[in-house]
Amino acid sequence: MRNTKWVVDPAHSEVQFKIKHLVISTITGSFKNFEGGATSDHEDFENAEIHFSLDVNSIDTNQSMRDTHLKSADFFDAEQFPHIEFKSNYFHKINKEQYKLNGFLTLKGVTKPIELDAEFGGFEVDEQGQKRAGFEVVGRFGRQEFGLNYLKLTESGRLVIGEDVKLVANIQLIAQEMVSA
Repeated sequence: MRNTKWVVDPAHSEVQFKIKHLVISTITGSFKNFEGGATSDHEDFENAEIHFSLDVNSIDTNQSMRDTHLKSADFFDAEQFPHIEFKSNYFHKINKEQYKLNGFLTLKGVTKPIELDAEFGGFEVDEQGQKRAGFEVVGRFGRQEFGLNYLKLTESGRLVIGEDVKLVANIQLIAQEMVSA
């Protein structure tokens, strides 16, 4: 069997998160620096191994004061935990375009299982002859499960920052090499 190693193209990929603020609107942020890849059978991503790492210090919400606060111990504690990691343990095809991606998310020193939905955009060869694949990956997790315990309340007694974090990643992979398995 032949496998293909893939690497994330950061110039054509993005990783965002969304969370409620004051329970009335959504704040969007992104991580500007990340890396990752996959190893899969060259014809299909079924049961591919997927790994990803986000640089917490590259967080960007378009508000430098908020970014600084998010890097603090109140939230991500970037000094002690500079990376958010994901490693798959199951990548299963539902139909031609839909996959379920299960794995382990490590955030702030806590590792927990997570299930994500992945939509396969297909394969294409770029102008340099490199084979590429695209995915949009979406999922949710509870922030307090990972030690993000900032619990400030509004005057009405609701959380300033929502509990559920939505992840959205648009990822383009570049085939690197074929290896024998």
